[in-house]
Amino acid sequence: MTNTRMTCSPPALRSAERLMSVTDISYAFKSVTAIARLCRMVRWQPGAPERLQKAALELFATRGFEQTTAAEIAQSVGLTERTFFRHFSDKREVLFSGQHQLAQAFLAGVDAAPPGTAPIEVVASALRSAASFFPDDLRTHSRLRQSVIDQNPALQERELHKLATLATMLSDALGARGVDELAATLAAQSGVTVFAVAFTQWIREGEERSFAEITADVLGELLTLTGQAAASRYDTGGRTQIGDDHASSPSAWNTRA
Repeated sequence: MTNTRMTCSPPALRSAERLMSVTDISYAFKSVTAIARLCRMVRWQPGAPERLQKAALELFATRGFEQTTAAEIAQSVGLTERTFFRHFSDKREVLFSGQHQLAQAFLAGVDAAPPGTAPIEVVASALRSAASFFPDDLRTHSRLRQSVIDQNPALQERELHKLATLATMLSDALGARGVDELAATLAAQSGVTVFAVAFTQWIREGEERSFAEITADVLGELLTLTGQAAASRYDTGGRTQIGDDHASSPSAWNTRA
């Protein structure tokens, strides 16, 4: 029997080389794909919104809101502009992204009040709930954020719109509990005013009281003022001191309208 030795002819060698090239290319492609996937994981690492917010606030404070772009904010924390817009619709939203959570905190306080609770007490419950949204370690951030807003008229208008939206939402929530429309509006507007005044005091330099404590103090002052106003309308004989009985009556006011 004759032994036959296999030889690798030049065409066979070229075929093997081609096979090796395809294998190498496939391996390289998989490596690039893995690297790209890793890069995406880095861009989507947890905490990206918080990092973007922190970087944006620092840039707004040092360079100005109008002078800072979304791309610059993203680049400052090693992210892409596309990643920025996955989290925020525009750079203003970096400053107002917590509005929904704050509104939910107000509503949670309304829901926590027992049925039949007086409107102003429901508002007090809402304010206590909202106060939990402002822990002491957020004070420095809130102070810096407010300084940015105070320097930009458009942002100031947006802040006022946020407060107006809160008042409307709170009034609607009181109405859903059966509170008269006028009483609901007055209580809601008063509550948002207390919130705004308390916030301004909370971020003042040197202030150490908690947001909850300040809110309680401001609400207490409002109730004291309204109580004094109610008492001053009547003398010891039960008669009004503001004008005469006829001029002070709601029916008399209606005839002047």
